[in-house]
Amino acid sequence: MNDVAQQRAPEEVMRLERMGSFHPFRLSFSRQLLRSMANEAWEVAIDEWAIDASGFGHGVITARQGDYCYSLVAFSHDIAQDERSDRVIAERWDATFSLVAGYPDAKAIQRLAETVSKQEAARHHHSQLTLSRANKSVRMFRHVVDCLAAGRQPDAKMVNEIGYLMRTTAVYGNGKFGIGDRLKLLSKPLISGTFQAEMLTVYLIRHFSLALIEHLAKQKGGTKAVALDRRLARHFGIGNATGLGMAPFLVHHQELLHCWMLVRETALARVMNLSSISHEQAMCIEALVGRARKYTKQWRVDDPIQMARIIKLEADLEILESWLIDDWWQEDMPLLALKNKATQHLSLEAEEMLISVLMEPFGELIDGLADCMSVDERRNIPAAACIQDALDSLERHYAWVFDIDTTVKAASALFWYVSEAKLEPRLGRRYEEDGASQETPFDIVQRIKDLKSDLTTAEPSLSLTSFMLDKPQHRYILKRVMLTKYFHYGEIQDNLVADGMRPIDMLRCKLSFFGASKFDPKSDLWTRIALFQGAPLADEISHQNSDDWLFAHLEAVGA
Repeated sequence: MNDVAQQRAPEEVMRLERMGSFHPFRLSFSRQLLRSMANEAWEVAIDEWAIDASGFGHGVITARQGDYCYSLVAFSHDIAQDERSDRVIAERWDATFSLVAGYPDAKAIQRLAETVSKQEAARHHHSQLTLSRANKSVRMFRHVVDCLAAGRQPDAKMVNEIGYLMRTTAVYGNGKFGIGDRLKLLSKPLISGTFQAEMLTVYLIRHFSLALIEHLAKQKGGTKAVALDRRLARHFGIGNATGLGMAPFLVHHQELLHCWMLVRETALARVMNLSSISHEQAMCIEALVGRARKYTKQWRVDDPIQMARIIKLEADLEILESWLIDDWWQEDMPLLALKNKATQHLSLEAEEMLISVLMEPFGELIDGLADCMSVDERRNIPAAACIQDALDSLERHYAWVFDIDTTVKAASALFWYVSEAKLEPRLGRRYEEDGASQETPFDIVQRIKDLKSDLTTAEPSLSLTSFMLDKPQHRYILKRVMLTKYFHYGEIQDNLVADGMRPIDMLRCKLSFFGASKFDPKSDLWTRIALFQGAPLADEISHQNSDDWLFAHLEAVGA
């Protein structure tokens, strides 16, 4: 990565307002998966379908390349309406899943049947690569079954508004609850990359949900039933209800966050550095801006803050289109000029959407950066580091902290903690609720200030090891400071315990790297999104379409 001079500075990128404006882009993990499936000619098939007339039972969906195989073992359950919940405390779901390497025999399927439906309450086997569960979008599910059974297509407007037949409430990997550790994946084809096993799981769940809906329509309608129009089928992704539990990931994983952000900014810098582009690449950008406009017109949410941003985005995209006239692309460094113009005149939503668009035509230039999105997170404070090293890092990377007045209550209004019942992150109000004594150390701004106060009274040449022996309360924050010295994009440059801080911005940032679309906040603490919406169906994946679904929208489809 040699484009450092052209990368945007962490002070610009690592602010919650901007991170909460990110959109899916070419290097998102779901995009990486389908690109690999196309390049390596993976094929998806339903190898076992033991689903009864009511839609309950199990199925095995495989992804194969030559002699290699991954199998999603899917279980469809009969549950009561009052048992269906998107909350992490739920104990029953409409469907549960596990991805395994190879093809499971009858004995393995029986073992999975006994454990997968229990999710966290069971002890799982190391041969499992992921563990997941999902609930139906009951209104959408029933509508599609009824329509197809009666010989007609579902309502396209409703399909667009909801966008999925099932939504996951968790997709677990990396050794959780006894399943295989990520180290098991590093030598495996297709899924060795970051979150690729989880993305494959979600994509195969999508395939299962579409197969289940047509199965039920045939059972209900018999010969009168019709198949789902492929344009509608393509627009069904997999929904996801994501809560506060995802937000601390970005705080805990400094090195990984840095790698993700560095790859994104390096990809942008490489594109910005192009002195010229072809007419074909310019036409691609123009078409994608037009597609983004249509996508945005179909993106509607109840959250007033996000909806206001969407309305402004629509207006900004009209302005952006007005710039793409005549021979705009024949200017010197046209993409840099376009991006700079957007920075000056458009909203963050529009600027970040444009950034996603500008990367699209340049896969040969940036796709290889996907290999840099994982890291060995076992670094610690260097043994030879001294007080002056820490002070230098504070001066270089934490100047923003000292602009924040932490003497006012609003600067420490919140506290993060882990619930005793479900071991999930929660957010409390420090001056209104009990529990601050169990606080997770996300009050980083205050800890930085306390650290600097003690550092400045110590001898500059004193080793940090000696300093921590005397003042062990600073070990956590010192490690952050010293990691940021080398991983510049690893620290969110905002006060995470301030009144008005919106965790939803952290969720959106992470979800954009997954490739999530139709970001739909339900509060400041949780959101619904869709994955793989508009992506090619399993029998359609090819070099021509595996990368052609950014900002998918749904044209009207007749009955």
